[in-house]
Amino acid sequence: MKILLTTCFGLFVATAFAQEIKPNKYGLKVVSDVEVYKQQVAKDSSNELVEIKKCIPNIVLDIRYATSNNFMEEPVYTTVAAFTRLPVVRALQKIQHELNKQGLGLKIFDAYRPYSVTVAFFEKKKDSVFLALPSKGSRHNRGCAIDLTIVKLKNGKELKMPTPYDSFSTKAYADCADLPKNVIKNRELLKSIMSKYGFTVYKEEWWHYDYNGWKAFDHTDLTFEQLLSLKH
Repeated sequence: MKILLTTCFGLFVATAFAQEIKPNKYGLKVVSDVEVYKQQVAKDSSNELVEIKKCIPNIVLDIRYATSNNFMEEPVYTTVAAFTRLPVVRALQKIQHELNKQGLGLKIFDAYRPYSVTVAFFEKKKDSVFLALPSKGSRHNRGCAIDLTIVKLKNGKELKMPTPYDSFSTKAYADCADLPKNVIKNRELLKSIMSKYGFTVYKEEWWHYDYNGWKAFDHTDLTFEQLLSLKH
């Protein structure tokens, strides 16, 4: 009887937990409650949104959406930080280690992005090529997409890439051939090493990489401040 009651209680908790995530006005299920997120992490540590800089101290952060130097022309984050799911940051550690041997390293422009920011982007620009639809969400919202480039360790300078970050140009396409040879070489270096460790480039943005296991994670709408508060 005790085993039966325990099993039934477990089923009740699982059902109650599943009911916590209800579709929003766009029909998308989004984790926006801290307690639901904490339950997910307790159930599977892979769900944790980890602060990248703490796991990879020598990675460079250039979080554009915490500044006005972005296509929105205004800050949308109030904290300079970058988070990603635990398996993603482990893959990034391997990439950084390999690049460091070549005197290179990663620079992060953006990683986990709260779902509400994705909605704000689309509502302002209404672009379905470079921006995610609110009804579908972004892999950034799942904590499984990274916007990044490669820099030289000795001076922090970026390798020359096809366009600046967040360019709405066809030259930003990951297979654009109308570029100088050295630029293509740099872009392909990034593509090669990211692919080696489980990422796929987004075809319209040379800087955007999706972790191949992204389907296992929910869209999430917790602020950086909420995530940081959980660490204390």
